Amino acid sequence: MERKDLEELDLDAAAASPSSARSLLVLFRSILLQLMAVVADLRSTLDEHNRLLAEQNERLASKTHELELLRKSLYGPKSERRRPAKRPKVELTEEELAERRAATTKKRGDSRAERRELDTVNTDHKAPITCPDCPDGGRLVALTPEISRIFEFVPASIVVHQHVIHKAVCDCCGRHVEGTRPFRVGDSSHYGPRLHAAIVVAKCGDAMPIHRLMRSWSRSGFRIGRSTATDAFHRTAGLLRPLYARLLALIAEARYVNADETPQPVMDEEKCRRGFIWTFITNAVVAYVFSATRSGSTPGAVLGDSTGMLQVDAYSGYNNVCTPSGRLRNGCISHARRYFHDAAASAPAESAPVLDWIHQLYEVEYDAAAQGILGTERHLAMRQVRSIPIFDRWKAWLLTEDDKHPPKSPLAKAITYALNQWEYLTRCTGDPNIPLDNNIAERHLRIVALGRDSFRWVGNDAAGESLAINLTLVATCMLHGKNPEEYLADVLVRVATHPNSALDELLPMNWKPIGTTKAPQPLTPQPS
Repeated sequence: MERKDLEELDLDAAAASPSSARSLLVLFRSILLQLMAVVADLRSTLDEHNRLLAEQNERLASKTHELELLRKSLYGPKSERRRPAKRPKVELTEEELAERRAATTKKRGDSRAERRELDTVNTDHKAPITCPDCPDGGRLVALTPEISRIFEFVPASIVVHQHVIHKAVCDCCGRHVEGTRPFRVGDSSHYGPRLHAAIVVAKCGDAMPIHRLMRSWSRSGFRIGRSTATDAFHRTAGLLRPLYARLLALIAEARYVNADETPQPVMDEEKCRRGFIWTFITNAVVAYVFSATRSGSTPGAVLGDSTGMLQVDAYSGYNNVCTPSGRLRNGCISHARRYFHDAAASAPAESAPVLDWIHQLYEVEYDAAAQGILGTERHLAMRQVRSIPIFDRWKAWLLTEDDKHPPKSPLAKAITYALNQWEYLTRCTGDPNIPLDNNIAERHLRIVALGRDSFRWVGNDAAGESLAINLTLVATCMLHGKNPEEYLADVLVRVATHPNSALDELLPMNWKPIGTTKAPQPLTPQPS
C-alpha cells in the first residue's frame, strides 16, 4: 500500500467514523508508515549486500583466474593450441610431385656437400700380413679397403697470428719502409675480428652470457677477462653503427612492418630499472631498438612519417605512427585468442566457440600454404569466401555476449579487447599479404627473453644500445641464411674504409665475402 493510498483511507475513515475510530486509524496509519520505512531500509541494505557480494564474487573469480594462470605458467603447457591443426591432404600433380622430389634431393645434396667440405683426418687400420688361421702363416692378398666415417667434435681453439713486420732503410737517402701492418679492431686491441665476432654471436645469437663463454674458452686453454670481452662486444657495436643506421632507414622505407616490444632491465645505482627492446621487422631486415621507456617516441623515431602498414598489438604507443596520413594499423588474432584462451579456465563453455572460430581461420591459412598460394589473389578469394563468414559469426557473438559478464571477468576483458580491435583484426580479409597475427615479431623477441634469463640486465643505456645494434646484425644475417660469424669478421675489417656511397654492399642481405678473414697474405712493403 502506498503513502497516497493511506492518506485517502485516513480521510475517508475520518469522515465516516467517530473520534475513537479515527484515532485508531491514525495510529494504524503511523505504524504502517513506519513498517514501510523499515522495509525500504531493509531493501536498500539487501541491495547493498548484493552489490558487495557481486563485487566479492568478481574479485574472487579474478583471483582464481590469476591463480590458474600462475599454475599454468609454472606447470602447464606453454602452447595455446587446443588440438592439432588440420592439415588437409592436397592432391598434387605430377609436376608438383617432381618439384617436391627435386627440392628434397637438392636439400640432401647440399647437406652432403657441406659434409664433404669438412676437414678429414685419415686413420689407417692395417690388416694382418699373414693368416692367423694357417699353421704356416699363409700370405694374405689385400682387398679393396672399407671406409667407415665417424663425425667427431673438435673443441674450438684460439690461435695467435704473429705478424712479422719487416723494415728496411735506404742506403742512399735514409728513407724507411716497412711491410703492411695487420688490421686491428680498435686502435690498441690485441684481439682479431673473428674473436670479436665469436663473442657477439654467442651473446646475440645463442643468448650466452659473456662470463659463461669465457669459462668455456678457459677449458680450451685460453683465458680472457670478462671486462675485456665486454669491451670487444661494445667495440663491435660502435664500428657497426653506420650499418645499423642504414638498416633502420630500410625499415622506414618498407611498405609492411611488424613490431613489438619487451622489457629489458637496466642496472642503476640503487636497483634495476625497466628499459625496453623493440623489434621492427620487414621481409629483409630484423631490427632491434633499445629505449629507456615504453613511450611511443621509439616507433616515431624509427618509422617517422612513413606510410604503409604496421602490424602490432593493441598497445597505444604505436598510435602516433598509425594515423590517417601515416601507417595503416593491422591487429593480431593471436593476442585476441590469448584472452579467450585464458578466459577458458573460468568460462570454458562460453570461450569454446570463439576458440573454434579462430582455429577455423587458421585452417584457411593452412590450406592456402598447402596449395602454395599465400599472398595471391586466390588466397584473397579464399579468405573472402571462408574467413569473412567466420568473422561475421564471431562479431555477432561478441555483440550478443557483451555486457552479460562482470566487467572485470576474464571473458569480459576478452570480449572488450576483440570489439575494440575489430577493425584492425579484420583488415586481413581485404589484403592477402596481411598475416592473421604478429607472431613473427614475438618469435624474434625470444632471443631477448632468453638473454634476459641468462644475463638478466644491461649495465646502462649505452650498453642497451650496443645490444640492440649487435642483435640487429646477427638476426638479419640469420634471416638471409648468412653465417653471422663469417659476416661480422669480414665486415669489421672493411667497414672503416668502405665508402659511404656503397655502404649497402656491406648489409647482410647484400654481403659477399672477399676473403679478408682468411689466413694472412704475404705482406708487401709500403712507405712508412
